This record gives sequence, structure tokens and C-alpha cells, in this order.
Amino acid sequence: MALLITDKCINCDMCLPECPNEAIYEGDKIYEIDVNRCTECVGFYDHQTCIAVCPIECIMPHPEHRETQEQLMEKFKGLNLFKA
Repeated sequence: MALLITDKCINCDMCLPECPNEAIYEGDKIYEIDVNRCTECVGFYDHQTCIAVCPIECIMPHPEHRETQEQLMEKFKGLNLFKA
């Protein structure tokens, strides 16, 4: 599943450089996550780096975008091919 940044975000910039898929971007009021690019760091790390660095714990699983580890890995492979 993709991750979601809640409206508790304080725009501290901690998560932005941590995303290996460049899925995090500055929205109108808070940072947002592109669900088509978010693989929860599958293919890169064994944990979600944005969650690890968020000082206020405002990043959570996106309730509308649930994916299995296999689906996340396929998404990762697709993004990696696109970058090459």
C-alpha cells in the first residue's frame, strides 16, 4: 500500500529527501505522497524511511491504496525500468 501524510504535517522537510522513489512532493498546504510512485521503500530498504524520520509521526498507510509486498515490488521494478 502507499503511504499518506496526514494534515498534522508541519512541513519540516525531513521526509522529502528520504524518499528513494521521489514520491513525496510539496502540496498546497502540506507534503503529499504520489501513490503511483510510493512503494513503501520496497526494493530499497527494509523499512519506510519517511516514517523513520518524521518527528511528529504524521505518515501512515493509505487506507485507499492497499498493496501486497509482491505488488509493491512489481511497482518498484516498473519505476526502476522507467528511470533506466
